[in-house]
Amino acid sequence: MNLTLNKIRTKSVLALLFMIAAVSIRAAAQTRDIIGNVSDAVSGEPLIGATIMAVGSRQGAVTDMEGNFTLSLSEDIKTVTVSYVGYISKTLPVIGNMRIKLQPGNKMLSDIVVIGYGTVRKSDLTGSVSTIKSEDFNKGAISSPEQLINGKVAGLQIMSNSGSATAGSTIRVRGGASLNASNDPLIVLDGLPLEQGGISGNTGNFLSLINPADIESMTVLKDASSTAIYGSRASNGVIIITTKKARDGRLSINFNTTNTLQTRTKLVDMLNRNQFVGLINREGIAAQQALLGTASTDWNDEVYRTAFGTDNNLSIAGKLSKGLPFRVSVGYLNQSGLIRKDNIGRWTGSAVINPSLFDDHLRLTFNVKGTLNHNSFYNGGAIWAAATFNPTLPVYMDNQTYGGYNEALDNTGMPVNGGVRNPKGLVEQYKSTSYVKRFVCSFDADYKLHFLPEIKLHATMGIDEAKGEGKVYVPMTAAEYYTTFGRDYNYGPQRNTNRLLTLYANYNKDFERIKSNVDATVGYDYQYWKSTSPFYNVINGKGETYSEVKASDYRHVLLSYYGRLNFAYDSKYLLTATVRRDGTSRFSRDTRWGTFPSIALGWNIARENFLKDNKVLTNLKLRVSYGVTGQQDGIGNYTYLPVYTYGQTGAEALFGNEYIKTYRPEAYVSNLKWETTDSWNFGFDFGLWENRISGSCDFYTRKTKDLLATVPSAAGTNFTKSILTNAGNVDSHGIEITLNATPVKTKDWQWDLSYNFTWQKMKVKNLSLVKSGTVTNVLVGPSIDAYQFQVLTEGYEPYMFYVYHQLYDENTGKPVEGAYADLNDDGVINSADLYRYHSPAPKYIMGLSTSLRFHRLTLGMSFRANIGNYVYNAMAMNTGAWETVSYNSYQLNNVHSSYLNTGFKVRQHLSDYYIENGSFLKLDNLNLSYDFGRINKWVSVSLSAMMQNVFCITRYTGVDPEVPNGMDNSFYPRPRTFSLTLGLQF
Repeated sequence: MNLTLNKIRTKSVLALLFMIAAVSIRAAAQTRDIIGNVSDAVSGEPLIGATIMAVGSRQGAVTDMEGNFTLSLSEDIKTVTVSYVGYISKTLPVIGNMRIKLQPGNKMLSDIVVIGYGTVRKSDLTGSVSTIKSEDFNKGAISSPEQLINGKVAGLQIMSNSGSATAGSTIRVRGGASLNASNDPLIVLDGLPLEQGGISGNTGNFLSLINPADIESMTVLKDASSTAIYGSRASNGVIIITTKKARDGRLSINFNTTNTLQTRTKLVDMLNRNQFVGLINREGIAAQQALLGTASTDWNDEVYRTAFGTDNNLSIAGKLSKGLPFRVSVGYLNQSGLIRKDNIGRWTGSAVINPSLFDDHLRLTFNVKGTLNHNSFYNGGAIWAAATFNPTLPVYMDNQTYGGYNEALDNTGMPVNGGVRNPKGLVEQYKSTSYVKRFVCSFDADYKLHFLPEIKLHATMGIDEAKGEGKVYVPMTAAEYYTTFGRDYNYGPQRNTNRLLTLYANYNKDFERIKSNVDATVGYDYQYWKSTSPFYNVINGKGETYSEVKASDYRHVLLSYYGRLNFAYDSKYLLTATVRRDGTSRFSRDTRWGTFPSIALGWNIARENFLKDNKVLTNLKLRVSYGVTGQQDGIGNYTYLPVYTYGQTGAEALFGNEYIKTYRPEAYVSNLKWETTDSWNFGFDFGLWENRISGSCDFYTRKTKDLLATVPSAAGTNFTKSILTNAGNVDSHGIEITLNATPVKTKDWQWDLSYNFTWQKMKVKNLSLVKSGTVTNVLVGPSIDAYQFQVLTEGYEPYMFYVYHQLYDENTGKPVEGAYADLNDDGVINSADLYRYHSPAPKYIMGLSTSLRFHRLTLGMSFRANIGNYVYNAMAMNTGAWETVSYNSYQLNNVHSSYLNTGFKVRQHLSDYYIENGSFLKLDNLNLSYDFGRINKWVSVSLSAMMQNVFCITRYTGVDPEVPNGMDNSFYPRPRTFSLTLGLQF
């Protein structure tokens, strides 16, 4: 019996074991292991302790110190929910290897917009504001911050001033609002408004001293509602630069390196060697034909080169042992330009700590940035020389007097006066270098009162110090300065100081019972600027003084009081009111203070009950604003004061037998006052299908009065020819449209599109120089041979070209030399027949960016287009006439190909023949990148290849249709750039 029971028990146990094994095998067959990583979508840093939960099950996991997780799930689990405190949770389909990026929540960066002296939720914005974050920046070889957002923002126009490695950019928000004063927007770096302009040794681009790799976001404030908080400096818009801060979390190390090659694109269209020889033999006299050589030299090859560049950045972020968040970074950029000797070398470093104390009631941020810049400058005359120097001459000659370079010599063996110099000699015998140091430090403190946490007190102390100096050396053997024995001198150091103290209090409270939110700010600013440079002599190779440069000391102070109220009712009805009162030392006591108010209203229609449950419309908000802003930049610090300038060598007065240096008076206007701009803005924002399609549209008007303008002085009143005064009004208006779309969004594919469109127009409404019943044309802009080509006229666009209307041969269609239309029908061709013909400013500006992702592979492109801009082809005019073949009896110069069509004997400076349509379409960059992800537990790898300045479609025949002031004269061509970027994250 016991044996039978034992057998039964044994069989039962075995059966039970087999059943358990079968269930286990079956369960194992129906489960799979899921691995993944969770990171911050903004910074890319891993999120430690993020929770991953299976939907419909208790199965879950938590990320480790690397943000990684492993989760075993049964086959019937199709989705998981990923959550982390302060971030927006996601529900995602299960795949084998999940790389999850969480967006910061409503109180974090994804929904917060920096508007100056605080932030606001994007949904509560009432002004015209555009924010571009680091993940949306332009990629590739980026040496200056403004290049990060070129083509990304409607109403923002950014044009590099040339292709030089040391060149800066012209930045215009809504076309600018002034004529003679500055049209540059105010740049604010981490709360510190920067002083426009450069420093000795880096005058071209003061923004280049900020490392683009350290920037987190850039916000463009365009309408008066958003800019009025900056008062007297906001008429031309505001660009707020926010740099990367420390973040809580594990130690994170990021390194990326970008290496580039730059090549030439289009150069000036001159005759080739054979065309030039044929022309001289056909049309030249015997003496000119005798100057032809037997060589075939491409002078562009002697001046231009393929340029290499490298940009390397390393950052480390995390927490110190006591929980102190920190971020440190170092960067090194070395970029050569297309022209020999053109180079920029830049070391940058930054450190930031931002601890939170007293249960997050006190937040401190200490930010330090340092830059060491070493520039090498090219000889500016080399571009002209490379285009025009005789292509039949060799580079070198046997005579070593001029360094061995072949030069045009007169009958005494000296370099001819007014001649074109050997291009190779110009670049190789010219050495100009500079060293610039910049130190920017800011300290921010935010204290949320313990007994009343709705009130926050804020203080910012900042300082921006820069020092620049340089050296110029040209040997005495160089033909360029042969008769004056070369150059050998130092300049500087120039020292610039910018100090800021900001104090403000903010009250922010939600009143749930009445469905209202109140956000009020009142504050005070003190900002002080100083720029000094010493007296120095320009010395030649013999140690003799060639000229003198006087010392300078410029200072000004701005005091400000301001307040802003943001009110929202039920998150539907929005009000923003701002007022700022500024006092500047640049004006007299009677006109020193200015008041700049603004008001804006917004209506979130999509949150109304009748639309709240609409499945198509995600967002619809109407906005309207009005405000007054000011202008006091670009006018000098002492223009309202009687200032006397100490005379220089060569400007002495003779008393008896002795020359005495004297003091001469400068022109001044004692009642100089603010230039002010009144602005209206009407706009709406929309989003469809969970913002798969979104965008905005704005219409604006601006009226600028009391223009700060430079005008001719009254005869006999001053020794100077011009004077700064308040001299008229200008109006502008425009339309801006932004569209964003994600047509495709699946697990494997995502296609994003972003398009912006701007139409703008300006008109001079009043000039105080205009007498009743008459029209005065004020010539402005660049000049060639004392000719000026642009004009200000009441009732017209500013800076229109002022030229004669060219007449053409009816049979050949060629322009007739010196034949112009008699527009006033008086039978005489004179200045009365000049007319206003087009403007350099484009009528329409467009930008298009697209990104297509397949798994980890991403293809991106960025286009820009200008329509309606015109360019004066000064190189065609200046080198396209027979008289330019020889300025003397000892030298031949190359000729522009336009001569073959015109046959002009003498240059036609004011002919509209040389004004061309400069409309263009440019593919600015084309990039292909692959994110390898984590190749092991230590490092993630990404690789991208890019081509910049890919192509330009235009009818313009010159070098580039996008040139400063619309004048193409010896323009440094922008390079085509090929770059490869490797990114490592540890």
